[in-house]
Amino acid sequence: MSITENYKNIEEKIKQCCIKLNKSPNSVKLITVTKTHPAEVVKEALAAGAKYIGENKIQDSKNKLPLLAGLYEEFHFIGHLQSNKIKDLIPLKPSLIHSIDKYSTAEKLSKYCEKHNVLQDILVQVNITQENSKSGAGEKEVYDLVEKISQLPNIKIKGLMTIGLFNPDPEVTRPYFRTLKSIFDNIKKAELQNVDMDYLSMGMTHDFEVAIEEGANIVRIGSAIFGARNYN
Repeated sequence: MSITENYKNIEEKIKQCCIKLNKSPNSVKLITVTKTHPAEVVKEALAAGAKYIGENKIQDSKNKLPLLAGLYEEFHFIGHLQSNKIKDLIPLKPSLIHSIDKYSTAEKLSKYCEKHNVLQDILVQVNITQENSKSGAGEKEVYDLVEKISQLPNIKIKGLMTIGLFNPDPEVTRPYFRTLKSIFDNIKKAELQNVDMDYLSMGMTHDFEVAIEEGANIVRIGSAIFGARNYN
């Protein structure tokens, strides 16, 4: 199938999932994960209707985004953010940084944004599956981390993000997604200053439908649109 067909297929699956849940299909944001794919390939997805693109490497983003100028609505940074790369990322104007996983990174981001008069929206990354290979706050640390980051100037917490288990059976990840939704709801109820719990970013190619059923309103999908990645 072509990229256009793949994209429309994912859009339709999201729509059907939302209809089943009595939700508006527009209530779920589809981030088209363009990492490792050249600008020409990304343009095909954008022509098919993709509006939001997600990259996980700053150098790739610096090379690619100028070639796509005016073709996308939002650029989301979804990779691990190293504090020494903040100065390269912010000029690319990310709509949302999905991956703030510790206070020290948030603090450095805040300082940079304050100095350059930028207000940056972020998500706090949660390692809900408690795997050593993944970044993010642990289940017990999330609330304190959100509260601490919320006091920093020039950055605004817009929600939470997680990565599910890399298991072909999405049902294995369902309880983790459910737990994160419960944490998300509790933080929302707390009505912390400088925290708008607007977005719960969870679900990728293999588990996005389960993620939506458990409350995700951002899904990040790459290989189901572009095919398997070539990391060479």
